[in-house]
Amino acid sequence: MNCLPYQSHLYSSMVLNWFSNEMKAILQQVADDNDIVIEKMEVMPDHIHMLISFPPSKAPASAIKALKGRSAYIFLQNHPEIRCSQYWGGHLWSPSYYMSTLGNMSKEVVEKYINDQKYTETNKKPHKGAQ
Repeated sequence: MNCLPYQSHLYSSMVLNWFSNEMKAILQQVADDNDIVIEKMEVMPDHIHMLISFPPSKAPASAIKALKGRSAYIFLQNHPEIRCSQYWGGHLWSPSYYMSTLGNMSKEVVEKYINDQKYTETNKKPHKGAQ
């Protein structure tokens, strides 16, 4: 297996974009299969921001378990090399997550926050060692 060095910013950017698009499609498929509506989603290099809704009969932990568990299964089936990588430890997602209800803020505020996270991430300057 040939790998380009991590210093190749263009390569890293292309791979990240490809994985990002693939993960968005997988998460959408899992959401559709589990009666979850993804209203907004941004895939970041090391985490994902999502605004989701689901029926009150579904426990929040069940929604997260479906999204994380099934998406990891599908993604790692497509990319067995990642499961075997020493950097991933055989897992795609960490066991933790953060969830909150909209509560006293509007849906528009949350959508703007998610959009701004993507903008902030794309405008970060690379670390000096990564050039």
